[in-house]
Amino acid sequence: MAKRVFLIVLDSFGVGAEPDAPLFGDVGTNTLGAIAGHPNFRGDNLARLGMFNLDGVTCGTPAAAPIGSYARLREASAGKDTTIGHWEIAGLLSAEPLPTFPDGFPQELLDAFTAKTGYKVLCNKPYSGTDVIRDYGEEHMKTGALIVYTSADSVFQIAANEAIVPVEKLYEICAQARELLTGKYGVGRVIARPFVGDCAANFTRTPRRHDYSLVPPHDTMLDAILAAGKQTIGVGKIHDIFAGKGIGETIRTSGNTEGLQVTLELADRDFEGLAFVNLVDFDMLYGHRRDIAGYAAAAAEFNDWLPGFMAKMRPGDILMVTADHGCDPSYTKTTDHTREHVPFLIYGDEVKPGVNLHTRYSFATIADTVCKALGVDYCPAGCGVYDEIAR
Repeated sequence: MAKRVFLIVLDSFGVGAEPDAPLFGDVGTNTLGAIAGHPNFRGDNLARLGMFNLDGVTCGTPAAAPIGSYARLREASAGKDTTIGHWEIAGLLSAEPLPTFPDGFPQELLDAFTAKTGYKVLCNKPYSGTDVIRDYGEEHMKTGALIVYTSADSVFQIAANEAIVPVEKLYEICAQARELLTGKYGVGRVIARPFVGDCAANFTRTPRRHDYSLVPPHDTMLDAILAAGKQTIGVGKIHDIFAGKGIGETIRTSGNTEGLQVTLELADRDFEGLAFVNLVDFDMLYGHRRDIAGYAAAAAEFNDWLPGFMAKMRPGDILMVTADHGCDPSYTKTTDHTREHVPFLIYGDEVKPGVNLHTRYSFATIADTVCKALGVDYCPAGCGVYDEIAR
């Protein structure tokens, strides 16, 4: 039985369109395929884990003898967003998609928001986060009205200049919005988007973003692990995605580099249970901005980090690498997430090397596998693979 599982989510690292991708407008998308040929990309250590041996992956060179076991996972939930993806990874399937607002939010909701917070609203459209502060930032600074916008995802985003609305006040406003956004308006996340600068030419978003998610409607693997007396450590935005439910300890990070450093430090800590890590930059900085070069460089950073972490792994440790959806940086039809399969790479002294688990239906395969590895009683809506890979 494993003592520690390190589950690392490369946020948006898809490996090719799912069969139902046309229903999501994502025909032919492939995040890994988009970056694998770029000069910035390095994937030799990912290859050793089995990344290029996955079903359907045609880029890169398959390893002759992968040191890990590996599977391609297809999403069972009705969505392609961060919240639904992570919930399914943790064992909770979502039969209905979270609500989206492609034409902006209804006026009755905005009126209720103004009445509750005291702030008027600008924009109220789907928008790129960098473009919206460029186009509405100066008006916000003149009037004090908040920039409210959405995207193709189930999000209610509030941008404000830190000189006009202090960050703690923006967080308070987002918490009030979260209280309003329930039922038919129950978006997956309310997101605080602070920025700085004094004119459109120099407005810049800060790293003090904060997400306010829906509380998962049922227990996940996180609750089960805690109930079994083991630890759950959420790194990055894991706490936000699960609204703290089932998270015993939270370590917030500013991006991939800090997240990798924190994970390396956790390898030296004595704990028993799960370290659940989200590396957000793949999605936030590179996928949505359709930055192939940046995405490839971020993948190279993770690839180069792997040997150092693996050298620190102790007997009974398991490393799992996966993703929550795609965000193909070469897909210019939209700047949204893409409906893709995700990798599931598994490595450790308790794991057989070179087992091709092929394509599995449901990201909840991960929750089942994590819990069986840790000896935790939990039966999610997925089929685990631990019995097939345990030594």
